[in-house]
Order: sequence, then structure tokens, then C-alpha cells
Amino acid sequence: MAPAWQQPFLNVFRHFKVDEWKRSTKEGDVAVVTDKTLRGSVYRIRGSVSAGSYIQLPRTSTQSLGLTGRYLYVLFRPLPSKHFVIHLDVSTEDSQVIRVSFSSLFKEFKSTATWLQFPFVFEARTTGRDLAGAAPPGARWTFLQLDLQDILLLYLNRSYSHLKSVRLCASLLVRNLYTSDLCFDPAVTVTGAQRAKLPVIAVPREMAFPVPKGESWHNRYIHVRFPRDGMEVPPEPVPKSCSPAAVLPGPAPRLLPCLVAVSRPTQDSVSPEVQTPSPTAAPSVPRPLPEVTLSCECSESSSVRGREPSAQMESAEVDVAADGVHVFAHESAVVPVTFEDTGSREPPSRKQSGQEAALGKDLSQQRHFLPDPILRLKGVIGFGGHSTKWALWTKDGAAVVYPCHAAIVVLRVDTGEQRFLLGHTDKVSALALDRGNVLLASAQVRPPCVLRLWDFQTQACLSLFRSPMHAVSALSLSDNGALLCGVGRDRHGRTVVVAWDTGPVGLGGEVAVLAKVRTDFDIQAFRVASFDGTRMASCGQGSVRLWRLRGGELRSCPVDLGEHRALQFTDLAFEQAQHSGPEPSAPMLYVSSPSGHVLEIDPQRRALQCARCLLPTRTSSGPCPQPQTLGSGPGIAISTLSVSLALCAVGSEDGYLRLWPRDFSSVLLEAEHEGPVSSICISPDGLRVLSATTTGHLGFLDVASREYSVLARAHTAPVLAFSTEQSRGLLVTASHDHTVRVWDLATLQQLYDFTSPDEAPCAVTFHPTRPAFFCGFSSGAVRAFSLEATEVLVEHTCPRGAITSLAVTPDGNLLFSACSQGSLVQHSCAGPRCCVLRVAAHSVCPDAHPSPSALAVSGDGRLLAFLGPSKCTVTVVDPASLDELLRVEVGTPDLDSTVAVCFGPTALGHLLVSTSSGRVVVLDAASGRTVRELRGAHPRACPSLALSEDACLLLTAAGRAVTVWDYAAQPSPGSQVYIGHSEPVQAVAFTPDQRQVLSVGDAIFLWDIMAASESDWSLSRSPPTCEAGLGPGQLEDAECGAGGLPRPHVPVPWQEPAPQPGVCAGPLEGGDGALSTADEEGRCEKSHGPEGPRQAAGPRVLEEEAGGAGDGALGAAGARSTRKGGVQPGAHLGSYEHLPAGHTTPTKSVSSPAASSAGLRLKAVLGYSGSGRANMVWRPDTGFFAYTCGRLVVVEDLHSGAQQHWLGHPEEVSTLALSRDAQVLVSASRRSRTAAHCQIRVWDVSGGVCQHLLSHHDTAVQALAFSPDDRLLVTLGDSGDGTLALWNTATYTLLWCTRLLEPASGVAFDPWDADKLACLGQGAVTFWLLQQRGADISLQVHREPVPKAAGAGALTSLCYGPRPLLYCGSSAGQVCVWDTRAGRCFLAWEADDSEIGVLLCSRSRLVSGSGARRLRLWAVGTVPDLRRGSARSGSVFMEHELSLDGAVVSASFDDGMDMGVVGTTAGTLWYVSWAEGASTRLVSGHRSKVNEVVFSPSESHCATCGEDGSVRVWSLASLELVIQFQVLNQSCLCLAWSPPACGRPEQQRLAAGYSDGTLRLFSISRTAMELKMRPHPSALTAVAFSTDGQTVLSGDKDGLVAVSRPCTGMTFRVLSDHRGAPISTIQVTSKEYADLGVQGTDLWLAASGDQRVSVWASDWLWNRCELLDWLSFPTTAVLETQDHQPPSLAAFCPWDRLLLVHAGLGVHKEVTVYSLRQKQVVERISLPFFAISLSLSPGAHLLAIGFAECLLRLVDCALGTAQDFAGHGDAVHLCRFTPSARLLFTVAYNEILVWEVTSH
Repeated sequence: MAPAWQQPFLNVFRHFKVDEWKRSTKEGDVAVVTDKTLRGSVYRIRGSVSAGSYIQLPRTSTQSLGLTGRYLYVLFRPLPSKHFVIHLDVSTEDSQVIRVSFSSLFKEFKSTATWLQFPFVFEARTTGRDLAGAAPPGARWTFLQLDLQDILLLYLNRSYSHLKSVRLCASLLVRNLYTSDLCFDPAVTVTGAQRAKLPVIAVPREMAFPVPKGESWHNRYIHVRFPRDGMEVPPEPVPKSCSPAAVLPGPAPRLLPCLVAVSRPTQDSVSPEVQTPSPTAAPSVPRPLPEVTLSCECSESSSVRGREPSAQMESAEVDVAADGVHVFAHESAVVPVTFEDTGSREPPSRKQSGQEAALGKDLSQQRHFLPDPILRLKGVIGFGGHSTKWALWTKDGAAVVYPCHAAIVVLRVDTGEQRFLLGHTDKVSALALDRGNVLLASAQVRPPCVLRLWDFQTQACLSLFRSPMHAVSALSLSDNGALLCGVGRDRHGRTVVVAWDTGPVGLGGEVAVLAKVRTDFDIQAFRVASFDGTRMASCGQGSVRLWRLRGGELRSCPVDLGEHRALQFTDLAFEQAQHSGPEPSAPMLYVSSPSGHVLEIDPQRRALQCARCLLPTRTSSGPCPQPQTLGSGPGIAISTLSVSLALCAVGSEDGYLRLWPRDFSSVLLEAEHEGPVSSICISPDGLRVLSATTTGHLGFLDVASREYSVLARAHTAPVLAFSTEQSRGLLVTASHDHTVRVWDLATLQQLYDFTSPDEAPCAVTFHPTRPAFFCGFSSGAVRAFSLEATEVLVEHTCPRGAITSLAVTPDGNLLFSACSQGSLVQHSCAGPRCCVLRVAAHSVCPDAHPSPSALAVSGDGRLLAFLGPSKCTVTVVDPASLDELLRVEVGTPDLDSTVAVCFGPTALGHLLVSTSSGRVVVLDAASGRTVRELRGAHPRACPSLALSEDACLLLTAAGRAVTVWDYAAQPSPGSQVYIGHSEPVQAVAFTPDQRQVLSVGDAIFLWDIMAASESDWSLSRSPPTCEAGLGPGQLEDAECGAGGLPRPHVPVPWQEPAPQPGVCAGPLEGGDGALSTADEEGRCEKSHGPEGPRQAAGPRVLEEEAGGAGDGALGAAGARSTRKGGVQPGAHLGSYEHLPAGHTTPTKSVSSPAASSAGLRLKAVLGYSGSGRANMVWRPDTGFFAYTCGRLVVVEDLHSGAQQHWLGHPEEVSTLALSRDAQVLVSASRRSRTAAHCQIRVWDVSGGVCQHLLSHHDTAVQALAFSPDDRLLVTLGDSGDGTLALWNTATYTLLWCTRLLEPASGVAFDPWDADKLACLGQGAVTFWLLQQRGADISLQVHREPVPKAAGAGALTSLCYGPRPLLYCGSSAGQVCVWDTRAGRCFLAWEADDSEIGVLLCSRSRLVSGSGARRLRLWAVGTVPDLRRGSARSGSVFMEHELSLDGAVVSASFDDGMDMGVVGTTAGTLWYVSWAEGASTRLVSGHRSKVNEVVFSPSESHCATCGEDGSVRVWSLASLELVIQFQVLNQSCLCLAWSPPACGRPEQQRLAAGYSDGTLRLFSISRTAMELKMRPHPSALTAVAFSTDGQTVLSGDKDGLVAVSRPCTGMTFRVLSDHRGAPISTIQVTSKEYADLGVQGTDLWLAASGDQRVSVWASDWLWNRCELLDWLSFPTTAVLETQDHQPPSLAAFCPWDRLLLVHAGLGVHKEVTVYSLRQKQVVERISLPFFAISLSLSPGAHLLAIGFAECLLRLVDCALGTAQDFAGHGDAVHLCRFTPSARLLFTVAYNEILVWEVTSH
């Protein structure tokens, strides 16, 4: 109850005086505006990042609002097309602070122990694929009502105390916040409630939304109430000792909700409508569009199949997707939710969890773990659990239903296929199935008992409700499924019988209790009569009772048993009703007793009809046994029976199943089992008898053939350990039941069973090469078992204690065992007999948590790791000698101890250790350094963990859950939690083929890895096989995936993650022997025919995220740079940005030298302009391949790699078009600052000569297209130009032009009619018809808007298909199909969730490329039939999908759409082969600005670094990317390659400086980061090695120069002479020791931005450093170039090291040459502009200078001549000669041009 000052409600904004901002705070764009709808002032919170703009109450996190009202009311309106986030910090009674978040950014419900995330869904944008989405344009004011008390109870099982704080994040309008203990109805005013006498609490006047007279509240506003009133909320938290929260956060039932705001009114504000699409429907199924506007009203028919409501939940609108069930409510209704499981559509056991970032982090950047779910339960080995009484036949006798602990299994007896009903959190105690197999009822054992009703056909849970009984022991359903009866006991141990009405469940209703009665009679079995659904029977100790349900009461009467009243009765069965004959006889009731008696009772007369005592058979010499039915001797101890029309089957404690005729004259068949029979069930046809035993055996007897078939075997106690064998697909398990069993993984059947009555097996492992396995026992014995001889080969006994873990080397020569007393034993397994080699006492921790993973051997067999000798240490030894190599303290004594250990892949070099506090610590196996740490993984110790061979997935087991981690993702790896086990999971592992996962505990679960079946997901992400492992200094794990492989079927509902480059640790060939070219993805690609492009090598990438928690955090989003104010394109909705800003043009004309006399010749271009659109063409028939890079058109031979470069454009080329005959190429660029129009060039393909120069458009051309006969060329201007022009290709004269009424995004000619073309507008397609009369040309135009029902938004791409079809892509990801003859849109489907930028069609196949980095191939062969209405609506389906590295901006495919070339915004061109499902990198470059280019001493490779944090190593011979090091969220600003004097070639390193002040050293040969240090507090701007490579000099933006030693990682000197100005250059060269009169081996200089240069002599070995000279060059404050301020450039002259060359912002535009010997300027070289880059040739006396005016100058210092070269589209900010002076690299932003130096 809230205190008096908060009653009846509290205006939060008024009370805390938000307008004064003293007790609250605001950040970002927060303003007070006037809202017309509410007629008052509201707060507007907006911003591009939700976390950047917000209102927070109270002001600081140390304060608290202290609001105790149960309900929080938020009056807000989302801003159209934007997302919003609302964070609430709620305090519980135990002082735990829980964050509750609601946002339209969230795609699904997520929960941790301290955070609940609820997706807020706008129904207008809701699809089965994705719940997240921005607010629609018509978003209305919303009255959000949150029941904080119920939210905590339902989802976290905690008691609500008070509201601590609120944060309202962009983008939304908010009127106010209110708290109250009253539940208000916003649609009812106080006067209205009083007038109508409504039993509701009207909303107070100040909280009410204004409603004009005559209008409905629900037509103007939205009411969202969460949770629903009808949801069954426990009155108080469930005790932890009884709650499933010990396994997963929150009690059962656990709810998976989403809040929904509906953007249309509803007729009924109380009962929302229910829609249930097919669970198999894919979200991308196309929908036909009608001729007229579609009605927005929903169907009023109601169905609840496929949803799972609570016991009192009202019906709700349900949208069933392939990945789960999501419930949507109308605006006036409270929001419903679904329970945790969703039947067969998604494993109900799957729960999403993730390591969330800081509270203020932008939630849109959180990494999502895809596919989701990644595991699917395939098979279960197990039976029973709590009870083995329940095994049932289906009505057709084709399958059996039985419990396996917490899972319910449906097993087909002919194929062995299993299906599962998952959702119970504890062992299933009872089952019941109706005769029609419509409903299945189940109960779980843990009190308070929870029951579930399932749709047996779909495996969907229809209802979950709590039983009034403390525990349920028996269930029975009536034949029609309308009545469910249950028997159990209450808290006081009294027997309780409950009857529920289950009939309404099938019609959308709820389960209701009809009657409940307590009785003192014992009940062992209970059945509803088959002939009357209101009659039942029960039996127990000394009683058989008949029950009847009448008038809402359950009444019973006893049957007079006469002399048998003292018997104990165990089971009963009704005889099957006989409907033949004129007067059908009443079915009889049969009751069994352990004394052997079978009583036959007439239920109608309530009288004992007959009593028989069945005796065991007597052995005789005859062929058949002689039965006895009555007489002396002990009877059969009958435990169960089943009756059919002709037979009675009984099971007994002696293990026999016996079939008797109905008169019990003799035994017909007997089947002996291994244990007592606990359950008997005759199939409906009477031909099969199902039997189960207490020893976990399930099988059936075929009466006709007299054959017995085993269906399942199971351990009768928890499984402790297991091991898999690869060659034969075997699994061996060790259990507490004293058995070791061997299973066939393919069939899940038991092959061998080894029993040890006196000792329990504890650990087990297969021999890697022989058909044998090793097992350790509690007695200390280690035995080797042969599978061929099924005997013990050898036995060794360790008297110190029980064996706790076993491990064997990969070659099978050594076996290691650890015991509970701390001994580590080494066994030799090389020979036929094993022997003990060494015993190391007190090595393994004796007090460690019992775990089968206490020992681990690395994949190469070179390392052995174990837990010990103390509880918090891990030791790594040499397996052969047991010499200690490493000892690491992981935990804290008495607080955190080690639990399990495992090795990662050899190439990765990781050692993973789990601790008792739930941490998973990743160590470098060589150095012991902590690489990363997974915190908060589990609330308890993790006894087992396993890492996949591709280092992509990590499995952990803790409690009853299995967690799968996206190991490659950092710093917050996504995870998925899977439940299903009812007891703690003891061990998890991958199968040898890495396609499945095994988890053992109460049972053995086999999970399919979903990605493994989809084009081998592991190949697309696994690192290639390499010879050398990663170095000890590696901080990150490797992630691979440059290829982006497709899937063999439609990938719904999962989205393939974008290809992530991986790491490869292998020596590189060629050159100096230090480098080699790596094959992409670690595999060899095949040629694709004579016209197929060449295969480019895939790069190796080491990726790291800077910042955040720890150094070893790998993130999903890198830092994006800005190019002249424009944001770089990303893979987001509407992320296409095609044309960059204009560049500064030269102020005077520049004439390039003749080719014969030019000192430079452009040799190659490194990169592709990802900012263009359709700027790549490829013709597979001719092999012509061209693309753009800046101002250049690059024509490349895909076989040889030779390039031609067509220059002439003054600005960056935006688009290309190739004529149909491939003889003419047209290119267009934007308008330069000195021109009146943009430029269009017409090139002759054969000669590479520009034939025509066209100009008409004012700003830029965004699309070009040739007519089918090549007679016409159409050009489309951008939004700033808005014109459409038509050109005659014979003379290239302008025929016709017009200004469009709206911005257009694309244009195309009809391939079937050269006189027709189509143009895309914002929301319409314009069809043009060309009419020519002589010289006069006119165009008729017909504009058709896109139907609103298509929901397409703005159209962005188009292509023609078979006549008369036109395909159009939209910004919303829709593809619309138009009938060009009728001028109508007749079909649309959701092809993607982002803008469709590219569409290509050829006959029956369509390719779409989107801003979400996806390329998809669609089968559209039936679309013409859809146009005629003769095909199904679901006939369009996706054949393949590829994920690339950026938004798709260009594509060209062959006629069959089998192979093509695709360009992305990342500056990459990919070759795509749908047949092979592969994407191969053809051309790659930097996405952002390149900051440095350096070369290897042998000139075999070069390296570049960029603003995106990447360091890339290229082969100079092929100019292909071979290695990439990636640091996320930081910029790499400088780079240096170690000199040849540093040692052997394999020791070459790169030193890279980053914007966070860190210096990283990368090993080239081992592809690993060796060192990370931070010598500077600010960004590094320059770095250089000393001449011996043992010292690194680095400078930062504050002017400090640090001197560091990589071998120690220490900075031993800092020079502050340049403090105050950024260091722009550091260069080191060698000198004679006594030259210039000073001692030292190195001569080096540092230049700073204030035009000062210092020259130093140093000998770092002796820590000597002496200043030789200090130069201050005059500067001016007048800048002629505003975009690029000239830096201070300085360099030693290669041909005379005592000469220093300088250029910068001086009084004059010149290069100054200074003599260190003469101490004066000896030469000045005049320049046309200020230099921004400089490089001196080590060969000839050449000087290369770059200017901001996109110009490159080559100065011959010997001859005094200069030559200017154009070609770059931006400022030439880098010039670098190679060491041999044969090549010159120049860089303009991200364009890298390679020039061949011809001057000597």
C-alpha cells in the first residue's frame, strides 16, 4: 500500500518538479512543445541514438524515487519512424534492484536475474519474422499501464517494494507519469462512470486524454495494460526451494511477452480477436493484392490452436511464426502473453539470454546471436524418471507416448523418429491421452504441481494451470477429452480427487475446476469410464470405488468386495465397449492385486462379478506351459494390467508380461523382462502390447508374430560422464546405477551394457584409434574394455581414491586419470596392454568440485591441463614428461574455485576454465594471460564446458540448463539457454562431426546444431587449418567468414550473420619467406569456366574491440568514420548513401605529361567505390568487367588481373551502364564546382577511348539505361536535379527531357518493347510510352501509385521480368510485382527487412540485394500464374541466401542467375556462385580513410591502416588482401614495419598506433597480436622502429614522443620538447656511430604541427639520446585550403642522409631542403599548392608530393623538372615509394593508386 501522500495517485512530474531540472536530469535533445491532440505542453525527447537523449528521475543513481504505487502510468506517444526506450529501476523487498525495459528496439523478450526486456510492438509493422520496428507514421498517444507487482512476481518470482528511478529515452513525446494503487480505466471519465454506474475506476481528470464530443476514446488513443488482469499471478513469491528458478531465472510458469500498440480501432474493446496462421508459414510468403483497397478489419472467427494461454487468460490475437508464438492485443485490451514454450515451432526449452551492456548503451548495437534457436532437440535416450507407469499408445498404434524425466516423447515404433513436448521444469509424474488423440494432459512432480494441456497433433501447449493438489500421481481423460480427472495429495498428505472441464480449451476457453473432493481412501489407480464420461473408478488399499460427476459434485461409492476387501489393489482397466448385437453389454471393470487376484466388477450394478487368482506357470515336458488359475500356492504379484476385446495383459513384479484370454483359462504368451513390469498398454487394434519396467526398459510384444521389440532403454540413475567415438558413431556413458552402456548415436539404441554391482563408474573415455574405452571407478580402478571381445582388457587400481576424470591423447598413446585424493596417473596405451608410467601425488586438487572435465588434453596432444594443486589454480604440464609448463591462479581461495577445464582449437591457443562463481575464464595456453572472461554466465558452478573446433560455439552446463555462447562475439557474446533436463546437467560436448551436441544428466539429450544443416555454418566461420598456432600474446579469439556461404533451403526465421573475417596462423610464402597468400576460408576454390572470374585469396583477420571491459573484448560493431561530413554507409534500413560530397578542384589548369615522357604510369587501383550505385558491370559471355574507383573507371581482366584505367571524370563516378552489345560503356559523375552540369562520358569498349562527352543534369546522375535495341539511352538525375533525359545513341544528341514531379530512384527500359520504360517515384511507378513521328518525339506518361496494402514505402529498385512483369523493391524490404499491361500491382511479399537496393530477374529467378547485407535468390516461376490467379499465394520461395560485408549496391549475373558479381558499400566486389553456395572476394579495399602505407623490407608485401581500426596486409604481386587485424571502436592512425635488422624474417612485426593511445605489435608470421601497451594518454599520430627493430618510437597528438621496448612492454623515456602540437612525422635512419660529432647508431627526426622539426642521435642499447638540431620553419595563419590543413612534413633524403626535406604551412608554397652538416637551407622547390603528403624515392632523385587539390606531382631533383598527374578523386594525403623505388603508392581517402616509376 502506498503512503498517504501518494494516494489516490501521484503526479510524478509535478511532485519532482521536472520543469526545474533540480531533482531530475535531461540529456540531449529534450524540449517542451505544444501538442495539438492533447491541447497542452508535453516533453519531446528525440535523437538519433536512444541512449543519447533522455529524461531521468531522480537526478543521480544514488537517489531513489521511493514510489510504492503498484501501477505506473506512462502517457506518451512514439515519434513516427523512430524507436524509443523506457527504463524502470524497480526495487524488491530484498533490496534487489531490477531494471525493467520496454522498447521498440527489442526483437524478443529477454531476461536475466536483474534485467527484464519487453519488446513494444506496433501492430502495423508486426510480422512473423521480426517484432522490432520503428513507430508507424500514424502512431498515437498511448496510455501505458504497468503492474509492477505482477511483473516481478511473474518473471522473477520477487516481491515488489518501490519504484527507484525512471529513464525515458528518445524518441517520444511524454505528457506525464503517474503512480497509484488503483487500476484506472482511461476510456471512462468520472462523470461517465457515475452516469452509467460502471463497476470500474474512472481515470482522474488530470490523467484523462481529451476526447471530442461524439468520438470514441479508442478511435483516438491506445491503451496498453501489462500484464493482463486474467493472467494467473501467484499471490506471493514461490519459495526458492520449490521453484524452478534454481534452474532458470523466474518461476514456472515463465512468460514470454511483448507489448503491442495497435494502430487501428477495434469494434470490441474487451475481447480481442484471435488469428492463428499456419505454424509452417514463412514470413516471406507473398500475398496477392486485390484490385480494390483491402479492408483493415480482422476476422471475427476465433481459434486458439497454437497458442498457450494461462488458466484465466482471455483470448488474444495470435501471430504464430516459425520461431515462436507472439501475442498481439488490440489497443483497448490488456496485453496478453504466452508461456515459455511454443510447441513444435520452436524448442520450448529455448530461452534467450545475453550479457547486456551498460545501462546507457545504445541497445540497437547489441549483437544478436543467430540463428535463433541454434539447437534443436533431435533425440532423447531415457525413459521414466519419476515414474515408469506411463506409456501410452496413440490411436493408430503407430507411436507410443512416454515421459522422460521433464520431457514427453512421442516415438514412432516403425522409424524410431522422436517428437517432443517440452516445457515442464521437473519430472513428469502423470500422463493422459484422450481416445481421439486431440488432447494430452501431463503433470509435473515438483510442488506446487503444474499441469499442462497439449494439442497432441501440433505439440503446442494449450493451457498451463496450477493444480489445487500438492502432487499429482494419476491423470485420466474422458474419451472426448472434455473431462480431466486427477488424483494426488494435499499438503497434509490426504488424498484429493479433482475434476476439470477441459472442453472449452479447444474453443479458446479456459480450464475450470468442476469438482474437488478430499478422501481418506487410498487411491493407486484412477480411470474415467470409456462408456460414460461422467463415471470413474479407483482402486487402492482395501477398496475399489466407483465415482460419478453430477451437479458439480464428485461422489463415490464402494464396491462390496466380500472376502477380498483386505487385498491391496494396484491397477484397474475398463473393458472396451462392445457395440455389436441388438443389446450391447455393459463394459466390465478389471482390478488387479499383488496377491495375483484379478477382480471382474460390473460398474452399473456396483457388484463383484468374478474373482480369479492367477498363478505362475508350472514347468512341464510338454511344448506349452501348464497354467493354474485357481488353487493353492502363491499367486502372481500383478502390478499392472490392460484389457482389450479378446485379451487381458498383466505385468508382474517377477518381470513377466503375460497374455491371457478373457476367461483366464490359460496363458497365451509370456515375455520375460530384466526387471519388474510397471506399465502395460494394449494397442487399440489389440495386436501389440506395450510394456515398461522399473529398470528403464520400454518395448512391445507383437501378438501375431510373437516377437518382442525394444523401443528404449535408459539409465535408472543420473549419468555422470560420457565419451563419443568417431569412426563408428558410438557413445559410452557411465551412471550412478553402476552400469556403463554403449549406444549407437544414429539409432539411439543400446549396444552393450557393463554392470559393476560393487563399485560405481565415475569417468569414461574412448580410445581414439581402437575399439575400446577406459572407465574409472569409485574404487580407484581404471579398466580398459574391448568392444570386440566385450571383456576387460586390463585393470589398474589406484588405492588413493575414486577416479574423477580421464583424458587420453589424440594419438592414443597416453591415458591420464585423476582421483579424489589428488593423484595424477599417467598410463601408457601404446601397446596391447596398458601400464602405469608415472604417479604424481598431490597434483590434482582433492577438494575440487566433482567434474568429468578436471583433466583436458590439447588437440595436438602437446599440453595437459588439470585443476590443482589448489582449488583456485590450473596447471598445464607436458603430457610426456609431466613437467610443469604453466600454473595460473584463476579463482580466489575460499571464494571462487576452479571447476572444469577444456582446450580450444590448437590454432587458437585458448584454455577455458570455469569457476564455482559462474565465471568462464579464457586463458592463453602458452602464457597463462587472461584473454577474456565470461561473467555472469550461470548462478552456479559449471561442471562441464566444450568449445567447437571452429571456435564459434561454446557449450556450458550449469544447473539444469545448457547454454550455447557465440564465442566469436565480443565483448558481450550472445547466448541461448536450453532447458529440458530435470536434474543438473553433468557434462556437455560436441559430437565428433561437430554437427550435434550431447548433454547428459537425468537423461541423454542429442541436439542438432541448426547451422550445421544449413550449408555447413561452421565452414563459413571457422579459421583455416594452419601449421603454426597463435602466439602467446594473442588477445582475441579468431572469427572467420569472409565467404558468406548460402543455405540449401529458405532460411526462415533465422538470418545468417554477416561474414566475419577470421584469423589464420600460418607462415606466408613468397618474397622474403615471411609471408604467403592464404586461401579464402581455408579452402581451395575451383574455376568457374572460361569466363568465370579469378579466385581472390581470402584475408586472415584478427579482430579486437577496444574499450569496454578488458582488452580481450570482441565486438560486433566497428568504428565508422565520416567522410567530409557524410556518414559512411552501413548495413541498416535505408543505409544507402551513394554519392559523396564534392571535392576541391585545382585553381589552375594542370596538364599531364605525354605517356612517352611521363615519370609515372598508373599500374593498378586498389579498391572499389562502395558509395556508388550500379557502378559495376560484368558480361559473362564476353568477359568484360568494369567498375569504378573514385574518378576512375577500372576495366579488369578477371583471368590475368591486368587493369586498364579510363580517366577523365572531374568527380567521383556514380554509376555505369553497358550497352546490350557490350561495345559502349557510359559513365556518369556528379557536377564539379567549376562546371555548370555533371559529366556523362561515352566510352568505346574495344579501344578504351572516350567518344562523347554529354552534359545536361545539374547535380548528379543516379541511373543510366540502354534500350533493348541500343538506340536510346535514358539518364536520370538525382533528387537535386529531378530530370529525366533521353539520348539518341547514334549521335548522342538530346532527344527529350522533362522535369519529374517527385524524386525518382530508378529507371529501366522494357526489354520486350524498346518504346516503353518505367521510372520509380516515392510511392508510385510511372510508365512511359515513347511515340516518335519523324523527328518529333513525345512520351505518354501513366502514373500508378503503390497500393497501401502492399506496405512498400518508397520504391528504390526495379527490374523487368518475363512479359509483362515488373519487379520493384522498396525501402521497407518489400518486393512488388506489377502487370505492365494492366498497370496494376498484383503481388507483394517481404523479401527483406531493409531497403532493397538491387533487383535482377532472368526468367524464373530473381536476385535481391538489400541494405541489410543480404543477397537472396528467389524462385518466381509461378508469378505469371499468380497474375492470372491460377496458382497458390505461397508459390514464391527463397532458394538461397548469402550474407556479405555491406549493403548491396551493384550486381551483374549471367542469364541463368547461376553466377554473378556483387558490389557492397564496404568497397568489396564478390563473385557469387549459387550452385556452389560460395562468395569469393574479387576486389577489396578500405571502407574508411587510409592513414598509412608501409612495406616489408623484401617488398613482397605492404600494409595499410585505416580509420575503421583495421590493419591490412596485401601481397604486392597480386595486390590481394592476405591478412587483416581488426580493432573495433578505435582508429588506427599510424603504422610501421619492423626493419630487416630485427632478426629472422619470421620475426617481422607491425607496430600500429591507435586513437585511444595504445600501441599494438602484430606478428606477421603467426598472425597474432604479440603486445598491447599504452605509452600515451592520447591518440598516437606517428610510430617508427629503431634501426635494429628492438625499440619503438611513438608520438601523440599532444606532442609527446615515447620510447618503448617491445620485448619488455615498458616505456623507458618520454620526450616532451614538442608538447602542445601533434607529432605528424617520426622517421629513423642509420648513421655512422661518430658522425656529426655525436655518438649513436640511429639518426631520427620528429616533426610537429607547429612547423618545428627536431633531429636526434641515439643509441638505445645504452639509453643515449642527444638533440642534434632544432628547426622552426615560419608559418602563416592564412589557409587557402579549408578541407585539409597542411601538416608538417619532414624526411631524411635517401641519397644524402644529412639532408632533411621539409614541407608544411609556411609563408610560401614550397619544399625546403636543409643540410644538417651546414646547418642551413640549401634548396627551395616551389609548389603550386601547399603539400599535404611527401615521399622521397630511395633510388633516383625523385620527390613525390600530394596536394589537397586531388593532384600528384613528381619532382626530379636531379633535373629540376616536375610532372603533375591526376586520377584521384580526393585530396592525395599519402605518398609512399616502395623500398626498391619501382612503385609509388598514393592514397586519397580510401582510394589507393599504384604507380609504376619509369624515371630512373
